[in-house]
Amino acid sequence: MKKTILLIVIVIPLLSFGQIKKVYRKALRTTDLNEKIKLLDQVIAEEPKNLDAYFYRAITKNDLGDYRGAIVDYSKIIVEEPDADTYFNRGNSRYSAKDLIGAREDYAKAFMLDENFIDALYSLACVKLDLEEYESAIKDFSKVAEQAPINSNVYILRASAYNAIEQFSNAAADYSRAILIEPSANNYYNRGAFLMQIKYYKDAYIDLTKSIRLNKNNAFAYFYRGVANLFIENFDNAISDFSEAIKFDTMDFDAYLGLAIVYQKTNQLAKAKRNFDRANSIIIPSKKIHSIEQYRNTYWYQNHYFFFNNTVNTLVEIE
Repeated sequence: MKKTILLIVIVIPLLSFGQIKKVYRKALRTTDLNEKIKLLDQVIAEEPKNLDAYFYRAITKNDLGDYRGAIVDYSKIIVEEPDADTYFNRGNSRYSAKDLIGAREDYAKAFMLDENFIDALYSLACVKLDLEEYESAIKDFSKVAEQAPINSNVYILRASAYNAIEQFSNAAADYSRAILIEPSANNYYNRGAFLMQIKYYKDAYIDLTKSIRLNKNNAFAYFYRGVANLFIENFDNAISDFSEAIKFDTMDFDAYLGLAIVYQKTNQLAKAKRNFDRANSIIIPSKKIHSIEQYRNTYWYQNHYFFFNNTVNTLVEIE
């Protein structure tokens, strides 16, 4: 009798352990995220020190958009056994939850724990760029470039940081490096948009044309090329580009303003008035124009203020 009792005492824990292992393996196999959470909940309830279960539950919560829940699970692991992967993943969840300061701290910790963790350094540079810590971001992107010299995105993002601190020659060089590595529609577009900003309209036109040839579905490329065509006085092409941009978005008031400006420049006043009125109906519906400030959210106000102000004064006078 004593032997039977002893056998039961020994067998029951072994069966429980085996069942939990099966539940854990099932959790890892399933593609249903909600089911995965339920299964991992069971594992953690039985094995509260199973850090792997916390890790996979955190990943699943993150994939479901429960960033706060993921952060809690990652934090549990970090308290017990901090490691670079967990800091990195918590940084991703914090970034998704728009906690940029927290994300920066986690990416920095991940890289400190593993100096070969290049993804952590890249993410750290990206979040610094978002936080407008441009010089520090440039230093980190430069370190990433040393380790991954053929990643065009690194140069595009470093160029953006250089552009923000008005180091335009460095920005131009990085945009060109990116194109040399990967002559893609996006990379040509990025350099084209940069060239528009510094008013190199002819060069911008070339890049934007190359971008559109590779991808005909970028409305912004058509709009910017329309602006470039306007300023290099290719008016017919400008009309075509602004019209193409409107096909993508019939509420694109900047494109309507572009058409109004071109038609005014070419003395097609009825068309200028019609497009100007259309833009105004979107920007200031049911209101009369009484100040240029009503256009402060437009591309034209923000990038070509004096030119636009003079043009609006002319457009207002058209009967």
